[in-house]
Amino acid sequence: MKRKICVVVTARPSYSRIQTALKAIESHPDLELQLVVAASALLDRYGNTVKYIRDDGFKIAANVYMIVEGENLVTSAKSTGLGLVEIATAFDNLKPDMVITIADRYETIATAIAASYMNIPLVHIQGGEVTGSIDEKVRHAVTKLSNYHFVATKNAAIRVGKLGEDEGDIFVTGCPSIDLAKRVLEMPDLGFDPFEKYGGVGAWVDVKEDFIVVLQHPVTTEYALARRQAHETLCAARDLKTRVLWFWPNVDAGSDGTSKEIRAFRESDDASNMHFFKNMDGEDFLRLLMASKCIVGNSSVAIRECSFLGVPAVNIGTRQANRERGINVLDVDYDRQQIIQAVRKQMATTRYVGDRVYGQGDAGQRIADLVATIPLKIEKQISY
Repeated sequence: MKRKICVVVTARPSYSRIQTALKAIESHPDLELQLVVAASALLDRYGNTVKYIRDDGFKIAANVYMIVEGENLVTSAKSTGLGLVEIATAFDNLKPDMVITIADRYETIATAIAASYMNIPLVHIQGGEVTGSIDEKVRHAVTKLSNYHFVATKNAAIRVGKLGEDEGDIFVTGCPSIDLAKRVLEMPDLGFDPFEKYGGVGAWVDVKEDFIVVLQHPVTTEYALARRQAHETLCAARDLKTRVLWFWPNVDAGSDGTSKEIRAFRESDDASNMHFFKNMDGEDFLRLLMASKCIVGNSSVAIRECSFLGVPAVNIGTRQANRERGINVLDVDYDRQQIIQAVRKQMATTRYVGDRVYGQGDAGQRIADLVATIPLKIEKQISY
């Protein structure tokens, strides 16, 4: 009998961070993949990630609609509760032998609670990391709910152990998103027209010339400041007088403020050097970053994939505070002058030497081999 492995994908980043593992699970002779797509991954306004999942050839076992409109603290809490209800129904229908949950979003903890109370062995990917915002709470809570921990770095493994988890349940697999970065590093040419393939709105930007990529999300613990924070970055992007490709924020509390500021800026200010995209295929996005001079914002892609690729990065604010990083990152506050100075410095840099802090590019196969062989257990105790 094949083991039924249920993976819950809920957003753009969670798909890119599990895609290669999904392929490896799907092709493994002892495993059956049950793919559940949920939350913002189903919504067009956040890039319609489900389209890319289908285009990659995956069969979807269940769709879970769970987003409550509003993008504030109340709706985030309610979306978590609704997700718990609906994901539990999906598990009841699918009867998986094991569930995989990814990273540290509110959908992640909803998945973890549902699996735990339904006596389904739970694997957590990317536990033990350190960042800012509410992600820190969620990540460690999911660690305590999980039976197995597939971590990206050695330091993450140490932290999971310090949380009282048994060393025999902790595996350093690397991050599956690095698998994609490795493929891109081997074939880095852009090879497509981003405007023809993905549309978007705003100025046409010549990607044969110097350009930067901006990806800035709201910070849940600072959600009321999201609009002002976006304004500082928009002003910096305008004043830099360089070409800018800007990507839409995720669904977290404060996203409405970030989105409103982008729209208002486009209407009332000079955004003639900027083009705005909703989403992009993971490998295409990494190739775009390889062609860019710098990535700006607060996305973990600047810390993970770009450290492997050697792409210069300017990280803004607290969202990635204290996350392990390579030498490619400069940290600044939400201040347009600091952003401008850091971007100019990074644009003058050709490329950094790639860093392997998040793995070698073989995480997907490692994960598939582990879930095919580790015991199916639901009991756990704190390690003394």
